[in-house]
Amino acid sequence: MDRGPVEKDPEEWATGDEPMTAPQESYLRTLAREAGRDVPEGLSKAEASKLIDELQDQSRRLNENG
Repeated sequence: MDRGPVEKDPEEWATGDEPMTAPQESYLRTLAREAGRDVPEGLSKAEASKLIDELQDQSRRLNENG
């Protein structure tokens, strides 16, 4: 049974301490706007990834069909 790619914990990423990428920031701001939340300044890649996961779980739009 194939479970797809193994996801590595963002805390274990070699580049997790680097600033979030532009695509992460854009997507994060979209999700945060939909959730009525603010995006903290200066997030790392790992922090942004965790917040994206959290906001995706809360997103009505993403969870409508799931």
